[in-house]
Amino acid sequence: MKSTGFLRKVDVLGRIAIPMELRRKLRIEDKDPVEISVVNDQVRLRKHRMPCIVMREITSENKSYANGNLVLSPKGEKILLQVLEKIQAAR
Repeated sequence: MKSTGFLRKVDVLGRIAIPMELRRKLRIEDKDPVEISVVNDQVRLRKHRMPCIVMREITSENKSYANGNLVLSPKGEKILLQVLEKIQAAR
């Protein structure tokens, strides 16, 4: 694994601050969920990506709405719009 050149100490509560440069590179914003896993003897961090609420798929094109509570893929957006249009037409 490539060294980043960053060194951080664990505080008394077991926390480590992720350097701003890495957060920018990984597009991790305040309050974003981060997955933590252990592979062999390494701890890995990655930004958690939520699946589309309609299609249950994770794509790089997924968009987040309502403060991250609603995630839609392009296919999911189309399906949701069709359903909403049918509901509107039935009124």
